Amino acid sequence: MSKVYFTKEITPESLIKIYEALGVNLTGKVGIKVSTGEKGAKGYLKADLIGPLVKKLNGTIIECNTAYPGKRTNYEDHIKVAEEHGFTSIADVDIMDKDGEIKIPVNNGKHLKYDLIGKNFDNYDSILNLAHGKGHAMGGFGANLKNQSIGIASRNGKAYIHSCGKTESPTLCWMSRHKQSDFIESMAEAAKAVSDYLEEKKKPIVYITVMNRISVDCDCYRLQGDAVMNDIGIIGSLDPVANDQAFLDMIWNSTDPGKEKMKERIDRQVGRHITEYAESLGLGSTKYELIELD
Repeated sequence: MSKVYFTKEITPESLIKIYEALGVNLTGKVGIKVSTGEKGAKGYLKADLIGPLVKKLNGTIIECNTAYPGKRTNYEDHIKVAEEHGFTSIADVDIMDKDGEIKIPVNNGKHLKYDLIGKNFDNYDSILNLAHGKGHAMGGFGANLKNQSIGIASRNGKAYIHSCGKTESPTLCWMSRHKQSDFIESMAEAAKAVSDYLEEKKKPIVYITVMNRISVDCDCYRLQGDAVMNDIGIIGSLDPVANDQAFLDMIWNSTDPGKEKMKERIDRQVGRHITEYAESLGLGSTKYELIELD
């Protein structure tokens, strides 16, 4: 059974406490996968919250360009948004597909034959998957699994995942027709591909999700609305499936009336399917032990 560490406190200090509880010392060149947030969005993780942990690890913030039209489809615009959102003030920001992409294998996938990730991902010795827990218009919700699949995929790789393996074209992918569950499964397959790739290269990865500013829309949406639930806290694990499952369970078990809006968004998009499918791929376990640090 996987361990998931939890604190209700959302501060720079508690974020470091969660990281230290995981017992893995990320060394060498550390890549910290954080969503830089679309221009106009409100919920992305703020630089003053994550800055002390980023600096403690001497980390580089890593991202890739978006497949959808917006202010992060190319390096020049994307780095400008990252600067406006405060990320360049705490660390170097590497838009990993600036200079291309690499193809990595997907093992036993139903939908994807491979995954396309930002070329510069290979430059890092260890990875912190630092996610913001929130809703998502297409995936139902976003946390560590989405951050590892769509987030680490190159612009073309995002198109390939969104089209369930039908096209690498960021234009054509939105015309693709498929079952919603196929898209959810494609995200899980891409997340597993990244995990397998890191394991093969003996590079460690740890997972943290900050559950604050929980809106039904993702940080990738320029018109992202306000939070619909009160802040929950921070969770961390060595298992991305367990961490995402804990986030879902905390929504479902909450006494906050705003949870109904989150549940509706998640279930409308078959969002909960991602943890069970990821578990079937061997990426992690939906069964976990919650360890409270407060």
